[in-house]
Amino acid sequence: MLTRQELEKNPLFQDISYESYLQMLTCFQAVQKSYRPDEVLYDFTDPRSNSVGILERGEASLIRIDEEGVTTVLEELGPGGVFGRSLAFSGSRRDSLEVVARTPCDVAFIDYPHILKRCEKACTHHSLLVQNMLRLISEKAQSLSERVDVLSRRSIREKLLCYFRQLAEKAGGNTFTLPFSLSTLADYIATDRSAMMRELKRLREEGILRSDGRRITLLS
Repeated sequence: MLTRQELEKNPLFQDISYESYLQMLTCFQAVQKSYRPDEVLYDFTDPRSNSVGILERGEASLIRIDEEGVTTVLEELGPGGVFGRSLAFSGSRRDSLEVVARTPCDVAFIDYPHILKRCEKACTHHSLLVQNMLRLISEKAQSLSERVDVLSRRSIREKLLCYFRQLAEKAGGNTFTLPFSLSTLADYIATDRSAMMRELKRLREEGILRSDGRRITLLS
């Protein structure tokens, strides 16, 4: 359960009071669970999964594992992130699609029909939650568009620079902090980590960027 301070910062519950949030948990018959790092929060291949997960606390990743065992990070999720089969990506039936905890996570699960149907009590917070969820889904679509732009680049260098420029634009300057580790970055751009590290070294040597751990500055 979120604290009042956490609720104020959670985009999914924007404009929803703490009292309404507590009422919503009952109204939507939400089920709350906690997870440790590397635990699977959600398995998209499970036919019994018909709920929408709301990440209340922590960080997680939506990952795809193909039939050859290659892992690709499709999306990074933070507080307020939503996921579920109804919001899923299409893919091969042989692929595994999971949401995995990166840090300790608290998740509220709501059955999808509870979100769609009109609340018998005509709760204002029900409508607000749906509006906020639609806004987050719109932002998710924008994020996926940016991801497609990165993955469409032909070389590792082009992928890295495309993604770094996206982050720099969001940061409003040439210096920014990667939202995840370098290992996850390799998964995000769908490339081999060793090859990516060699390319990062070349970019530093050529004076194109400067890096200090996850903090990066574009120089040209």
